Amino acid sequence: MFISFEGIDGSGKTTQARLLAEHLRAAGHEVVLTREPGGAPGAEEIRRLLVEGAGDRWSPETELLLFTAARRDHLERTIRPALAAGAVVISDRFADSTRVYQGTVRADLRATVDRLHDLMIGIEPDLTLVIDADPAVAMTRLTDRGGNEDRFERFGPGFQQRLRDGFRALAIEAPQRVRLIDAAGSLEDVAARVRAALALVLSAKATA
Repeated sequence: MFISFEGIDGSGKTTQARLLAEHLRAAGHEVVLTREPGGAPGAEEIRRLLVEGAGDRWSPETELLLFTAARRDHLERTIRPALAAGAVVISDRFADSTRVYQGTVRADLRATVDRLHDLMIGIEPDLTLVIDADPAVAMTRLTDRGGNEDRFERFGPGFQQRLRDGFRALAIEAPQRVRLIDAAGSLEDVAARVRAALALVLSAKATA
C-alpha cells in the first residue's frame, strides 16, 4: 500500500507520517518511510535546490520541472522497489503538493502539472492524508523549528492559507483517495484520527 501525507508547512504531517510508520511496524508490517522532495540520493540533491534560498530563486514553471525530476528519481529508486517487495510505503508529500503549490497557488499550472504527472510519474497513492492545520498555528511551529529549509515558508501566512484551501479542494475533487485529518489537539489525538481513516479505507477494500 502506498500512503502519502500532505498539508501546509508546519502542519505536523512529518510527525504523523512517522507515527503511522511506527504503528504499522509494531503491527508487523514492513514499512518504508520516505519524503519529497527527496527520498533517493539524486532527489535529495534536488531537494536542496528547491527548499533553500530566496523565494524568487525559481519560477513556478522551473519548480514544477525540478519537483517532477526529483519525484521520478524517488519513484524509480525507492517507491516502486519497496512496493514490489510488499512493503507499505509512506511518503511525506507526493504529487498533490505539486498540484497545490505550483498548479494552483504559485501559478495557474494545474493542467500542465497533471499532464507532466501522467507522462513521467503515472501513479497515485492508495490513500492521501491531508493534515489540515490552522496556518497561524503552523507558522508558530515553523518559527520554533528553525533551520534553513524555509524557502516556501517565506511567502508568508497568506500563502499558507491559500495552500490550505488548495488541499481542501483536492479532498473534494478526489474523495475516494484524499482524506482531511483535523490537526487540532495533541499528537496522539491526530494520530488516532489518522489510524481511524486508514482503518476505514482498509475495511472498505476488504468488503469491495
